[in-house]
Amino acid sequence: MPRLPFLFLIVLLSSHLLRAKTIDVGAAFRFKHPQPAIISAHNGDTVMLHKGIYIVKNLHINKSIVFKGENEPVLDVQMKDFGITITASHVTIEGITIKNSARASMTDYAGIQAMKARHLTLKNNILINTYFGFHLSAIDSSLIENNTLIGSAPDDARSGNGIHLWQCNFVTIRKNKISGHRDGIYFEFARFCHISQNISEKNFRYGLHFMFSDNDTYTNNIFRNNGTGVAVMYTKGIRMEGNIFADNWGSSSYGVLLKDIGNSYITGNTFLNNTTALYLEGSSRIQVVGNTFQNNGWALKLLANCEMDSFIRNKFNGNTFDVSTNGTISLNYFKHNYWDKYTGYDLDRDGVGDIPYRPVSLYASIIEQIPYAVMLLRSFAVDLLDKAEKNIPSLTPDQLKDDSPLMKSPTR
Repeated sequence: MPRLPFLFLIVLLSSHLLRAKTIDVGAAFRFKHPQPAIISAHNGDTVMLHKGIYIVKNLHINKSIVFKGENEPVLDVQMKDFGITITASHVTIEGITIKNSARASMTDYAGIQAMKARHLTLKNNILINTYFGFHLSAIDSSLIENNTLIGSAPDDARSGNGIHLWQCNFVTIRKNKISGHRDGIYFEFARFCHISQNISEKNFRYGLHFMFSDNDTYTNNIFRNNGTGVAVMYTKGIRMEGNIFADNWGSSSYGVLLKDIGNSYITGNTFLNNTTALYLEGSSRIQVVGNTFQNNGWALKLLANCEMDSFIRNKFNGNTFDVSTNGTISLNYFKHNYWDKYTGYDLDRDGVGDIPYRPVSLYASIIEQIPYAVMLLRSFAVDLLDKAEKNIPSLTPDQLKDDSPLMKSPTR
C-alpha cells in the first residue's frame, strides 16, 4: 500500500509526457503566426517556429512551454511594443531573433520581459535594436546563455540595458555578447547570481553596473571599451575573478569603480588601458589579490574613507601612476606586490625588497588637489619633486607603503 502514491505519481508524470506535443508554426503549417499556437499549447508542449519573418506585438507566454526557433526565424515588433512577455515558470525560449522593440521614457520595453517566474531558460537568441534586451523582474533560478544583444540607439538617453535584473535570485548569465546598450548588464537587488564568460563592450555607460546586489560572482568576463567601465555600488559579498577590464578611456572612466562595498574578493583580474583601473570609495574589507594592472593612467585610486582593504601579490606595470589618494592617513594593507617603478635592493636575495616602496608620488598627490597640474607630466621639475619626496617623505601618506615589495613579477 505505501507504494501506491509513488506509483500513481509516476503514472501521472508519464501520461503528461506522452501528451506533450510539438506545434509547428510557419507558412507550410496550420499555424501561420506564433500567438495562436501559444494559445493552443498546453504545459510541456513545444512551439516550433520555422524560418520566416513574423510581425508580432507582445507575444504572451503564460504557460510552461518551449518556444524554439528552427533555421533562424525573426520576430519583428516594428517599434510598437514588447517582443515577448513571460509570466509562467519553466519556460524556454531558444534560437529566435527578436528585433525592433518599442522605445519610451516611461516604459521599459524589451525584446523579452519576464515577471514573477522560476526556472526560465533563455539561450541562443539574437536581439537586435531592442530598447532593453532581457528585462527580468522577480525571477528565480534561471539561465541566460549564449545570446547576442546588439543595440543601435544613438545615445544612452534613448537606450536601455542589455540584460536587466531587478529583485532576482540565483540567475546564471554566461557566454552572452552585449553591445550598443546603455549598460551591458545591470543588476538591482539581484542576489546569488553567477555571471561568467560574457563579453560586454561598446556600451554607452557601463559594461556592468550593479547595486544592492549581494553575494554575486563574476568570473572570466570581458568588459572593454565601454563609456565609463564597470560600477559596483552599495553591495557586499561579491567575488570578481579572472575578468578583463580594458580600454575604458575618458575623464570619468574606470576599469572598476567600487562605492560603499564590503567583504568582497577581487582576484586574478587584468586591468588594461583604463584611465583609472580600480577606484575605491567608502569600501572596506576588500581583498585585492593577484591582479595585473598594466598601462593604465591610474592603476589604483584609494580614497581616504576606505579601510581594512588588502592589496597582495598584484602586478603594477607601465602605469602612469600606481596609487593615488586624497588623504594623508591610510588604514589599508599592502604586501608582496610587484612595482615596476621600485628601485630598491635585495641584499639577502629572498626575492623581497629590503626597503619599503611608497607607491603614492608627490605629483600624484598634487594632481588630486590641482587636476590641471597634469600638464606638467614627465617634466624635469616633477621628477625632482618626486625624487625629493621619496628621500624625505613629508606630504605623501606615510602609512601607505608596501613593506615587502617583490623584486620580480609573480607568475600567479
